[in-house]
Amino acid sequence: MSTSTFSAAHRRYVKSLYRRMLTDSLNWTVHREIWRRHALVIRAEFEKNRNVHDPRQLAVIFDKAEADLVRNQHPDPVISPLFPGGTKWERNIPPPMGPLYDHLTADAH
Repeated sequence: MSTSTFSAAHRRYVKSLYRRMLTDSLNWTVHREIWRRHALVIRAEFEKNRNVHDPRQLAVIFDKAEADLVRNQHPDPVISPLFPGGTKWERNIPPPMGPLYDHLTADAH
């Protein structure tokens, strides 16, 4: 059994950071063949820091990565059409099943 230096929370954070960077890169470059080159550069950056084990040095690396992500974030990110905020979100919602005109509350006014 091998002992890992990092906790599961640390690994989740690194994976999340990696996915967020890839997603933001895809917002800037729609064509997959061009985006793939950007994805390889991002992956190389993560691989370069793979063997860093000093917590202080990791904190500096993470702070720089988060700052870069915020600074380079796309102002109008791509939203999947079926997700909230997408062009087809709730486009064909079912009509309400109640009466069109509620006679009981109309008489009370």
